[in-house]
Amino acid sequence: MNATRFLVAAMVLGTAMAGNQANAQCSGNAGMGGVATTLTSPTADQIEIGASIPDNGPTFTIKANRSWTLNIKTTAVSNWAYVGSFGGTKPISDLTWSNASAGPFANMSSTDAVFLSGASATNGLAAQAFFKTTWAAGFTQPSNAPGVYSLPVVFTLSAP
Repeated sequence: MNATRFLVAAMVLGTAMAGNQANAQCSGNAGMGGVATTLTSPTADQIEIGASIPDNGPTFTIKANRSWTLNIKTTAVSNWAYVGSFGGTKPISDLTWSNASAGPFANMSSTDAVFLSGASATNGLAAQAFFKTTWAAGFTQPSNAPGVYSLPVVFTLSAP
């Protein structure tokens, strides 16, 4: 049986997207803690010198009756969505992710990356996403323009 489950989390003041389900024997939406994560805004001092700000992301409880893979990606092609009048342009790679609070962290991409995987069935594996948002040094950087930035992040749980 081909088992695929799409779980979606919207980032930074974004709107949550609905999950899409195929026939599966993997965990449902009840296994995910929250569908939106608000990231910490940088202070003026952090923008002046540049900073990487950590935030906790969603939590998951993975239940599967066979081997599985949990992937992560964004549906954005190259930049975060920006709402404002100052021409903000923030690349998707300014958001990094990890499945451990201490890292290592990887750049967000528009292609699937393995977030976690298991070689056998699991009856409730707890997992959490961790993020770091990079803010370039300097107030004139387009990625630091005042406004609201959002980035959809998609988690896909599948069994081969």
